[in-house]
Amino acid sequence: MHTDRKSPRPPRPAKRGPRELLTEALLDLGKRQGRITHHSENSWASITFAGSRHRVVLRFDGAEAVDAGECFIAFLPEHEFAIRGQLVADAAVVAADSAMEPPSLTVTCEILLLEEG
Repeated sequence: MHTDRKSPRPPRPAKRGPRELLTEALLDLGKRQGRITHHSENSWASITFAGSRHRVVLRFDGAEAVDAGECFIAFLPEHEFAIRGQLVADAAVVAADSAMEPPSLTVTCEILLLEEG
């Protein structure tokens, strides 16, 4: 017996908000060699601006990844982020821990995102 059924629609991709876009931008800056092990976000506001403060920990494992992590540390403070609807007001590395054997690097950074508009 044959029944005409429409195939189910594929699920819609989850809406990518500032947190997800920031995550992608950080992974790109790390040349996709690191992985995020922690990401916390807190609302932030002043008299004239609103946004969020992010604390992100990235782990780079292996010699090639550690090299990418060192570049991440060097370039993060001056990096020009392109995050829709957001302005990166501040981006800083606040901690970095490394191990020689096996080679690894853990980088903690803080980023302040302000809503544009």
